Amino acid sequence: MTGTRNTVHAWLLVLPACVLLAAFTHIPIITTFIHSFYSTPKPRRPSRFVGFDNYEAMLADPIFWKSLWNNLLYAGVSVPVSIALALAMALFVNSKLRGQGALRLAYFTPTVLPMIAVANIWLFFYNPQYGLIDQLLKPFGVVGVNWLGSQGTALWCLIVVGIWKEAGFFMIFYLAALQQISTELRECAAIEGASRWTFFWRVSFPLLMPTTLFVMINAVINAFRLVDHIFVMTGGGPDNATSVLLYQIYVVGFKFFDQAYAATLTIVLLLILGVIAIGQFLLADKRVHYQ
Repeated sequence: MTGTRNTVHAWLLVLPACVLLAAFTHIPIITTFIHSFYSTPKPRRPSRFVGFDNYEAMLADPIFWKSLWNNLLYAGVSVPVSIALALAMALFVNSKLRGQGALRLAYFTPTVLPMIAVANIWLFFYNPQYGLIDQLLKPFGVVGVNWLGSQGTALWCLIVVGIWKEAGFFMIFYLAALQQISTELRECAAIEGASRWTFFWRVSFPLLMPTTLFVMINAVINAFRLVDHIFVMTGGGPDNATSVLLYQIYVVGFKFFDQAYAATLTIVLLLILGVIAIGQFLLADKRVHYQ
């Protein structure tokens, strides 16, 4: 009787979390998946089952492939650079130096800024007439470059903004992990004559792999849910050069009001994130060393 009572009590404790998870995650995913097989309802034409027509239209849509490529390029560059920069900053601020607290705050400050504010700050930096970057490059003869208006530079400019915004956030996790490494390991390595690089590569970095796996998954998710500063800075242009999947879902669903096609794009985005997350776990788990 006591065991049954404990089981019921445990389920009652987790019930609110289960309800919220189902209401805001599982049920919307299932509903979106179902809607992807129906047409968008019109005032005089109700929604009807169309099978895989929405998916066929998606495969034939050049904007979808452009947005997917932009998203993969954004993630492929910003994720490793953000993680490497975060680790380097964590190693630097973890050492004994003057103004350590102020330096940590400076690295972390971009993280707490709203993305809309960040986008407007960088709009000033990229302005081709009076922007900060233009003023810095003027002595070198580079004047009036339309960074956000050129197809060759617009996406790379957004990648720089994303790295600047994310690196400080990931640094906090690495800093916390570094402070959990026992000082005895460093002392033993020093006695054995190991250099700082050897200690980092052979001891610190393997012990940081759980944190790296966590940071990597979050970095990929953040790269694929990119939309707010695209909305402010480029609007997906020029000529869809900065359009990504989530922004394309917004355009299709809220500008063209094609909810069925937006649901199709959403399911594809969820599948991509799921495959990448599973792949990260399968590949990185072999190198993760849990203390």
